[in-house]
Amino acid sequence: MLLKLYNKSNNPADLQRVIDLLNDGGLLIYPTDTRYAIGCHGLKERAIERICQLKGIDPRKHNLSIICYDLSSISEYAKVDNATFKLMKRNLPGPFTFILNGTTRLPKIFRNRKEVGIRMPDNPIVQEIARLLDAPILTTTLPRDEDEELEYSTDPELIDEKWGDRVDLVIDGGIGGTEGSTIVNCTQGETEIIRQGAGWLDEG
Repeated sequence: MLLKLYNKSNNPADLQRVIDLLNDGGLLIYPTDTRYAIGCHGLKERAIERICQLKGIDPRKHNLSIICYDLSSISEYAKVDNATFKLMKRNLPGPFTFILNGTTRLPKIFRNRKEVGIRMPDNPIVQEIARLLDAPILTTTLPRDEDEELEYSTDPELIDEKWGDRVDLVIDGGIGGTEGSTIVNCTQGETEIIRQGAGWLDEG
C-alpha cells in the first residue's frame, strides 16, 4: 500500500493513519535525508522483532537505531553528556547516526547491546511523523541486494512493488538518496567516526 506525503500541508487524516498504524505495531517504509528506511514504533517490542526478522538482524549483535523528534527527547532514551549534546546540536537534524549508551526507557531488546543509534533526519515527512507519534521510531535502512537495480531502493513505486506485501504501508516522499548516514560513536567519551556517509561532522 502506497501513501503519497509531501514536505508540508499534508492531509491530517493521512498523517493520523500513519500514527494509528505505528501505534498498532505496524511496519512502515518512509523517506529520510539519506536512503529510504523501514521502521516501527520504537517502544513496541513485537514490531521491532518483526523488523529484525525481515532484515535478518540479530539484535544481540547489531546496534538498533531510533529516530527522535528533537534533542530534548533523546535524553529519555540515551545517556548524553554535555560535549555530545553540543556535538549533536551542531549537526542535527542531519544525515548522522550517533551511537550512545541507552537508558532503561528502551525495550528489553535494546539492552542486549546497551547501546542505541540516534537519528534526527533532516526530512520534513519523517520529522512530522515523529512529532505526532510522540515516541521514538525504530529505524533501519531498507536492504538492497548487490545485484539489484538502484531504483528498487530509491523509487517509492518500485519499493512498494518489492516490499509492499511485507510491510503495512509505504510512504511515497519522492525519490530517495543512495548514501547511508555517517555513523559517529560517542559511547567512550571520545568521538569516533565508524562510517563516513552522507554527513560531514562539524566538531566545532
